[in-house]
Amino acid sequence: MASSPPIPSGNPITPQQKRLAFGVHLFTASGVLWGFLALIAAVQHDWRTMFAWLALALFVDGIDGTIARKINITEASPRWSGVALDLIIDYLTYVIVPAYALYSSGMLGGANNVLNLLAMAVILLTSAMYFADNEMKTEDAWFKGFPAVWNLIVFYFFLLSPAEPTILSMTIIFLVVLALGLTTFASFVFVHPLRVAKLRMPTLVLLVVWSVLAIKAIWENVDPAPWVTWGLCIIGIYFLILGYFRTAPVHDRMAG
Repeated sequence: MASSPPIPSGNPITPQQKRLAFGVHLFTASGVLWGFLALIAAVQHDWRTMFAWLALALFVDGIDGTIARKINITEASPRWSGVALDLIIDYLTYVIVPAYALYSSGMLGGANNVLNLLAMAVILLTSAMYFADNEMKTEDAWFKGFPAVWNLIVFYFFLLSPAEPTILSMTIIFLVVLALGLTTFASFVFVHPLRVAKLRMPTLVLLVVWSVLAIKAIWENVDPAPWVTWGLCIIGIYFLILGYFRTAPVHDRMAG
C-alpha cells in the first residue's frame, strides 16, 4: 500500500545502497509472479494452491515496506516507484485473483447469475477507486475505509460457505461484498497490523496465531477442523473492530 516518502537525509548514496535498493524493488515485484501463479491455480479450481500463492504474495507485501523504509529506498533508488509497484501487484493479488475465484467457484451461482456479476462489479470498481485514492491512509498509516483486501474476504467465504450454495448463502455473500464495497468510501479506519501503537503486542501475537491457523486451513484445502475455523473467525473479528480502539493522532482529533 502507498505511504508517504521519507524526508531526504542529505547523506550520499553509495553504489552498494543502490544495488540493495534495486534488489528490494525486485523483491516487491516478485509479488506479480506469485499472483500470476495464483491465477493459474484459480483457473484450475485448485483453491489450496491458489491461496498458498496468495499467502506468499501477502507475506512479501507485508515485509517489503519495512525493509524499504529501513534502507531509505526513495533516495537510494528514485528511478523506480515502490508505491506504483505495490499498487500494481496489490490490484492483482488482492482483487483480480480473489474476485475471479469467487466468480468461478459457484458460491454466487453460475457465471451469468446477476448476483455474481454485480458482486464482481462492486469488487473491481470500488477497489480501483480505492487504489487511486491519495487519502487512503491516515497520518499514522491506518487505512481509511475498507482497504480492498478481497484476498482475505474470499478466503473467509471459502472457509465458511456450505459445500452447495443456497439462496441464503448467496444472499449473505453478496450483501457482505456490497457492504464492504460501500465501506471503501467510509471514514471508519481499518488496522494496519504492523503499524499498531496501542494494543501492539496482543495485535502482533494474534497476527502470528492467525497466520499459523490460516496456513493450516490452506493445507487442509480450506476445510479445516472446526476449532481452526473458530479461531480464524474470532481473530478476524478482533482485527475488524480494532479501529474502534485506535488512538487518533492530534491532527485527526482537531479535524473532527
